[in-house]
Amino acid sequence: MEKHSEQVIETETEASAGSKEGVVRWILGISLALAIGLLTIIWVSGALSQPEDSSSAATGPNTNERAQQGQ
Repeated sequence: MEKHSEQVIETETEASAGSKEGVVRWILGISLALAIGLLTIIWVSGALSQPEDSSSAATGPNTNERAQQGQ
Protein backbone atom coordinates (compact mmCIF):
# COMPACT_ATOMS: atom_id res chain seq x y z
CA MET A 1 0.00 0.00 0.00
CA GLU A 2 1.36 3.34 -1.05
CA LYS A 3 0.34 6.74 0.20
CA HIS A 4 0.74 9.88 -1.92
CA SER A 5 -0.25 12.95 0.10
CA GLU A 6 -3.91 12.19 0.99
CA GLN A 7 -4.47 9.50 -1.64
CA VAL A 8 -4.05 5.82 -0.69
CA ILE A 9 -3.13 3.44 -3.51
CA GLU A 10 -3.79 -0.26 -2.96
CA THR A 11 -3.45 -3.24 -5.20
CA GLU A 12 -6.56 -5.17 -6.25
CA THR A 13 -5.82 -7.97 -3.77
CA GLU A 14 -5.27 -5.56 -0.89
CA ALA A 15 -8.47 -3.68 -1.65
CA SER A 16 -10.60 -6.83 -1.77
CA ALA A 17 -8.90 -8.28 1.33
CA GLY A 18 -8.51 -11.65 -0.30
CA SER A 19 -7.23 -13.60 -3.23
CA LYS A 20 -8.82 -14.15 -6.62
CA GLU A 21 -8.71 -17.92 -7.01
CA GLY A 22 -12.14 -18.47 -8.61
CA VAL A 23 -13.24 -21.09 -6.07
CA VAL A 24 -16.87 -19.96 -6.17
CA ARG A 25 -16.90 -20.38 -9.95
CA TRP A 26 -15.71 -23.99 -9.59
CA ILE A 27 -18.30 -24.77 -6.91
CA LEU A 28 -21.12 -23.31 -9.02
CA GLY A 29 -19.98 -25.16 -12.13
CA ILE A 30 -19.69 -28.51 -10.38
CA SER A 31 -23.02 -28.01 -8.61
CA LEU A 32 -24.73 -27.17 -11.90
CA ALA A 33 -23.28 -30.27 -13.57
CA LEU A 34 -24.40 -32.48 -10.67
CA ALA A 35 -27.91 -30.99 -10.68
CA ILE A 36 -28.29 -31.51 -14.43
CA GLY A 37 -26.99 -35.08 -14.13
CA LEU A 38 -29.31 -35.92 -11.24
CA LEU A 39 -32.38 -34.48 -12.97
CA THR A 40 -31.49 -36.36 -16.16
CA ILE A 41 -31.23 -39.63 -14.25
CA ILE A 42 -34.60 -39.00 -12.58
CA TRP A 43 -36.22 -38.13 -15.92
CA VAL A 44 -34.79 -41.11 -17.80
CA SER A 45 -35.53 -43.61 -15.03
CA GLY A 46 -39.11 -42.31 -14.82
CA ALA A 47 -39.53 -42.60 -18.59
CA LEU A 48 -38.12 -46.12 -18.65
CA SER A 49 -40.39 -47.28 -15.82
CA GLN A 50 -43.56 -46.24 -17.71
CA PRO A 51 -45.61 -49.03 -19.27
CA GLU A 52 -45.48 -49.14 -23.07
CA ASP A 53 -49.18 -48.30 -23.57
CA SER A 54 -49.20 -45.14 -21.40
CA SER A 55 -46.49 -43.19 -23.16
CA SER A 56 -48.85 -40.36 -24.17
CA ALA A 57 -50.76 -38.09 -21.82
CA ALA A 58 -53.68 -37.94 -24.31
CA THR A 59 -54.51 -41.61 -23.91
CA GLY A 60 -56.74 -42.74 -21.13
CA PRO A 61 -60.08 -44.34 -20.37
CA ASN A 62 -62.06 -41.22 -21.39
CA THR A 63 -60.37 -40.71 -24.77
CA ASN A 64 -62.39 -43.32 -26.61
CA GLU A 65 -65.62 -42.22 -24.95
CA ARG A 66 -65.09 -38.61 -26.10
CA ALA A 67 -64.34 -39.76 -29.66
CA GLN A 68 -67.55 -41.80 -29.75
CA GLN A 69 -69.62 -38.88 -28.47
CA GLY A 70 -68.19 -36.55 -31.11
CA GLN A 71 -66.49 -34.13 -28.75
